[in-house]
Amino acid sequence: MKVSRVETIRKYGTDIDRIVKTVRKWITENSQPPSEEEILTKCEDEFFSSDISLKTSSHETVIIIDSMQKRLSGRYGVLTALLDDALINEIMVNGPDRIYVEREKTLMRVDDAFTSCEELEEMIRMFASDVHREINEANPIVDARLPSGYRVNGVLKNIALNGPILTIRKFREKEIEMDELVGCASLSRECAEDLAALVRSGYNVFISGGTSSGKTTFLNALTAYIGPDERVITIEDSAELVISHIENKVQMECRAANSIGKGEVSMTQLIRTSLRMRPDRIIVGEVRGKEVIDMIQAMNTGHDGSMSTGHGNSIRGMLNRLETMYLTDSQVSVDSVRNQIANAIDIFVHLRRDAKGRRYVEEVAEMTDYDGRDYKLNFLYRTGADGVLVPTGNGLSDRERLIRCGYDSMMTGKKSA
Repeated sequence: MKVSRVETIRKYGTDIDRIVKTVRKWITENSQPPSEEEILTKCEDEFFSSDISLKTSSHETVIIIDSMQKRLSGRYGVLTALLDDALINEIMVNGPDRIYVEREKTLMRVDDAFTSCEELEEMIRMFASDVHREINEANPIVDARLPSGYRVNGVLKNIALNGPILTIRKFREKEIEMDELVGCASLSRECAEDLAALVRSGYNVFISGGTSSGKTTFLNALTAYIGPDERVITIEDSAELVISHIENKVQMECRAANSIGKGEVSMTQLIRTSLRMRPDRIIVGEVRGKEVIDMIQAMNTGHDGSMSTGHGNSIRGMLNRLETMYLTDSQVSVDSVRNQIANAIDIFVHLRRDAKGRRYVEEVAEMTDYDGRDYKLNFLYRTGADGVLVPTGNGLSDRERLIRCGYDSMMTGKKSA
């Protein structure tokens, strides 16, 4: 009976590591870099001259030799082929022998493994060093953007109970367009046109949704409607937005503290300094904490058309989270916070990812007021039980900016489908 690749690597991991180190030393001692064929031949020679060859089946032998060549031929070893696969958009490694990928919206386990926790941690350190970050027992977490644009999160085994954790999110080199989202039924054409008019007219937009619901992708698609003559400041934890049609832009990225706790640049600092850069619009990749205070202040002080995203289960759930984040680092009253939020954000778009991996707009609402007890939301679009996004029939209440920008006839109120 054939054994899996994971079982074979788990069983012979120590032997694989030993032979790989021997071959790697041989490679470095060569005056000329050997070809892949020469590396394969060297792996075979080392394998068949070792005791391990006497213990393995023919199927295990093939797996072991291929596994050694993977580690020696590609910079990222086991992960090289996964990183090169254009259909894979996320790689998740939960300890040395559990590798998962999301491929064409389907989550699946990969029949491959790292030889040990040490090999996986070495891979995490390599990713960190690529972007001049440190990760060690004192700083066991790294969250960084690779030069390729991929986002990497790594956690060492001293705080991850099932071994080191590595998550890589891959992003398209070319920004996704709204037409593509309409084409894959993420939202209706009518809703896309209305959102385009709102962005062009300078309404402040906030996008909410759960993990991997497509918030950054949707935000990127909306930025295509910003005028090319505007000055835009983008602020992100790890830079992911691609805004190619705007020349007058500043892109800033947060920076973690070094091993001695120095050098951190927080999102709060970046938002504050962005206000001194004469922005027309400020785009904050995602708010997670006290930076929400500065984001709300920016939206309330004349930077119309600003945008941001956040984790929430619904629009009302997102509002509750914004309040909580604001109050964590502020002494003002709840009523004051709610008034500021209601005055700052004009439009909410909530995204959802269903069990089949489909990402779609679930609801769109206009913030109209805070009446001292609750937020007043004017829902413009909602997804029905059949999964189709339809207009509610409500027109936009605050139409002044739409009219000023020439969209007099849009979002006046329609009969729901």
